[in-house]
Amino acid sequence: MQHIEIDEYVLDVLMPDLVGHDHSPAAFVVYLRLWTELYRYEEKTVPLSLQQLARRTGLSKAAVQAALRLLKRRKLVVSTHTS
Repeated sequence: MQHIEIDEYVLDVLMPDLVGHDHSPAAFVVYLRLWTELYRYEEKTVPLSLQQLARRTGLSKAAVQAALRLLKRRKLVVSTHTS
């Protein structure tokens, strides 16, 4: 099993902010999943569909969409659409 390094900021600042202040634990879960994918594959982008992200987090597609809206609004992630 591979260990994934997580910056202290993510756990000490971002988690309480997203879960406590924004009342969105799903946003934190999505952020952690994206962080994991970036770290694991040593990439700057992650080509995941909403369905893939939902499956990998255990969240519904609607919960992932809401989480991504919050993360985008907070400028924590950027997303692009492909056809």
